[in-house]
Amino acid sequence: MKGLHRYVLRQVLLTALFVATGMTVLITLFGSLRLVDFVINRGLPISVLFELAGLRIPSFLGIILPLAAVTAILVVYNRLINESELLVMRSAGMSQWALARPGIIVALLTMLASYGLSLYVTPVAYASFKAQQVNYRNAYGSILLQEGRFNTPIDDVTVYARSRESRGEMRGIFAHDARNQDQPVTYMAERATATQTDTGMRVVLFNGSRQQVDRQSGRLTLFYFDQYSLDLGLFNATGTARWQEPEERLLNRLFKPDESADDQYYRADLIAEGHRRLASPLFVLAYCLVALTALLGGEFNRRGQTLRVLA
Repeated sequence: MKGLHRYVLRQVLLTALFVATGMTVLITLFGSLRLVDFVINRGLPISVLFELAGLRIPSFLGIILPLAAVTAILVVYNRLINESELLVMRSAGMSQWALARPGIIVALLTMLASYGLSLYVTPVAYASFKAQQVNYRNAYGSILLQEGRFNTPIDDVTVYARSRESRGEMRGIFAHDARNQDQPVTYMAERATATQTDTGMRVVLFNGSRQQVDRQSGRLTLFYFDQYSLDLGLFNATGTARWQEPEERLLNRLFKPDESADDQYYRADLIAEGHRRLASPLFVLAYCLVALTALLGGEFNRRGQTLRVLA
């Protein structure tokens, strides 16, 4: 009997693994379409696409694993019935419980995996995804300096970059700062690099010139430089901490919101998300039991179990 149990269990596990892998690849490809647009429009390297897509996979697995387990049970047990293997097993003395045991084991394993994903892996991965997305969205070279166009990130400031290389270096830089209307400044440089500092974004210009005009006296100040550091801290988002969404939080932070205004406003949503994470993996066992009951219960039908599978 143990050999038969291992045979059915192996068939269900392999089928579930095949279905889960196929669905993960398919959903990841479709889910990456927005990321492709995000990466291309900001001139980010292709490695960023794979990084962000990888961080979204745990979120997909929370939906895929239950579907894969139920699909595997339906496919394997339906095949066993159609090929009369289940009839032979019953004739050998296997009870309904013994026949259902491999499917229940797969359901329990899937439920445990779903708990691991729901309680830890998915929120940690999604929090990393959101943090990386914010970092790339606020990166100077990726959003403020779109190549081949005049950008106006804030009032009275115009920035132009002729081209941008894969390493993040920009070439053909023109910047006009008219925030001080009495003394506007124009920068031109062959190339530039942007770095993030504690005080904001700093752009280092190479091989260029700085022209400043005093409108009251009409005097033009011009000097050339090999390297010039331009502090653009005002171009960045504020340093305030980003509020974490319910999907990004671990269970303790869902049931115990802090005293901030946002947490208190969304308190009910946070607690509801915590209960959902505790309850949703239990559905896996319920779905698999429904599938097993549909195929193992009732009379044998030579025409197949199509109606039961569809139901």
